[in-house]
Amino acid sequence: MSALSRGFETDRDVYRPLKKECTLRELAQRKLHHGRSRFINPWHIPGSRSLFDVITWKLFSRNHFKQFYKDEPLSPVTINWKPVHEHPGLSVTFVTHATLLIKDSGTSILIDPVLSGLFWPYQDFTPLRFDVSDMPSPDYVLITHGHYDHLDADSLEHFKDTSRFVAPLGYRDILAESGIHNLKELDWFDSVADGSREIVLLPSNHWTMRNPAIGPNTGLWGSYLIKTSSGPVIYVSGDTGLFDRFDEIGREYDIDLAVFNLGAYEPRWFMKHSHMNPAETVRAFKDLRAKKLMVVHWGTFRLGDDPVHFPPEEIRKEMEKSGLSDRLVDIRHGQTLYFDGKVNPH
Repeated sequence: MSALSRGFETDRDVYRPLKKECTLRELAQRKLHHGRSRFINPWHIPGSRSLFDVITWKLFSRNHFKQFYKDEPLSPVTINWKPVHEHPGLSVTFVTHATLLIKDSGTSILIDPVLSGLFWPYQDFTPLRFDVSDMPSPDYVLITHGHYDHLDADSLEHFKDTSRFVAPLGYRDILAESGIHNLKELDWFDSVADGSREIVLLPSNHWTMRNPAIGPNTGLWGSYLIKTSSGPVIYVSGDTGLFDRFDEIGREYDIDLAVFNLGAYEPRWFMKHSHMNPAETVRAFKDLRAKKLMVVHWGTFRLGDDPVHFPPEEIRKEMEKSGLSDRLVDIRHGQTLYFDGKVNPH
């Protein structure tokens, strides 16, 4: 049995499929996502993905997208940070992959910073061509989960002495190895408040692992709901598969901007429990009742079979099918959305 399967098997006997009448808050209050030694995804049966599945995908599964890889663009990211520094209100900068910089009335919130690429064999199609010190110094650094394309120790060390870190439960030891001790760990529906600003960790349909020998889900994962001091509410999905609770989140929170991770969704037989495809993203967006949609997690690393430039093309088609084209934020790496409705290409 693989380490991947063995880790899930530890808590298989405490897994209980959730009935709809159990709300997200009740789930969190009853700790139904807590197992004996690791966390549990309540929307996906543990152990249904193994190392054998990974090998099958990588070595024996037919890749229907290889013919498009020659068209994948290399797009170095240069950002003039001066307008972001000077803007007095709310802005969201799409830096790279799933890395976002939210500037909220003088306070900067950096999410999932991965600033120097990934390990071999992953090519970086959007390498950064600016000095990290030019960014607004983040007051908060938020981590959604522990996968290496979201929690990068080298990137986090840039901010270890100046930022407050917020992460789901289970990452204190990992971050301490990078000299990070100013950390607030959150369970689902826990929050951090700073005046009129509130950052809430919400559930998502995902998992996490950093060391196959230890196995998965020793740390939690989640999405963030950011009630900004500027007024608008921003939802950041983190990695998530489709699940039946986006409508519940939408009923509880009035969301102005939903930022969904869209990328690494093919092949569906392997990725569907971890990442949504474009059609599912539109369905989740509608369930969430958010006013605007932005998609990230594309264009930087080819983590699935889908080419890195496909997600923005496909999400435009799906939003058009649903008559929602006017609610899609057309944004690229290095660009900033200012909440006066404009996207600044720098």
